[in-house]
Amino acid sequence: MDEIKLLNILRNDPRIKTSDLADILNESEEDVIKTKLRLEKEKVICGYHTVINWDKTNSEECSAIIEVSARPEREKGYDKVAERIARYPEVKSLYLISGRSEFMVLIDGKTMKEVADFVGQKLAPIEGVTATVTLFVLKKYKIEGVILDEKEKDERMKIKL
Repeated sequence: MDEIKLLNILRNDPRIKTSDLADILNESEEDVIKTKLRLEKEKVICGYHTVINWDKTNSEECSAIIEVSARPEREKGYDKVAERIARYPEVKSLYLISGRSEFMVLIDGKTMKEVADFVGQKLAPIEGVTATVTLFVLKKYKIEGVILDEKEKDERMKIKL
């Protein structure tokens, strides 16, 4: 089975029916199920997520991107600091990056104060963290490849016959 093709299909549509996957991959449904279960067990597939446009709900959400500067530890590099940061449920994503900071942390909170409290009380005091820069997300246009508020607009030139 072409596992890369399977993964790409699931990335674009995690709700696709097993029967449709089997047809696309020219495999049996049983083989598709077995492969998906194995990939989940091996942590190749780590989860399935729903993209939500929170602006269209009555729920408050405040998202932030936090640049974290850190000092690497002997024998561990940045991994130990990353493990400490990743433990917090507020942390949605954590990346080791190149540039002026070592980490990029994405978090969601209810308010700017909640995010600020997380940074000041939990993130900044972590051993190895030397500085943080918090960037609040003002508006989300596209998440995980999905345009949130796409306006249907036909910009083609009209031709009279």
